[in-house]
Amino acid sequence: MSSLPYATATSGQKALDDIRKIIQAFGCSKFAPMEDFDSGEVTIQFEYRGRMVQVTASAKGYASALMREKPYSTRMRKTRTQYEKACLDQGHIAIWSMLRDWIKGQLTAIETGILSFDAAFLGQILLPDGRTVHERVEEKNILPALEGPRG
Repeated sequence: MSSLPYATATSGQKALDDIRKIIQAFGCSKFAPMEDFDSGEVTIQFEYRGRMVQVTASAKGYASALMREKPYSTRMRKTRTQYEKACLDQGHIAIWSMLRDWIKGQLTAIETGILSFDAAFLGQILLPDGRTVHERVEEKNILPALEGPRG
């Protein structure tokens, strides 16, 4: 059994449907999911009171984390290629579930007054040039680098 969250998630399409329902109930006026099959990324865009938001997640990134946690072994009942494909397939399911839970958490924080909309989605707000605030901040190197190991 994996300790990586969402390693056993099974609700890929249902999670996407849940995201649609959650943001629509919150009052968002536009919604668009997109999958980039080459990069292994999924993107969700939605609009709330004139603010466009874009959230992107990587199935390949999740698959890599899954493979780091449980590296391939010849004792497995599948080839390395089959194992990598299974991890990528799980990554596609997991990221929809993660996005659903993250968006639901952010919207709940907004509804309960913990965060404003802008604070909850600041990094994901789309600028007029099509980039997110986060991408702009990284480009301009505005934030200092984090110290110490990731953990």
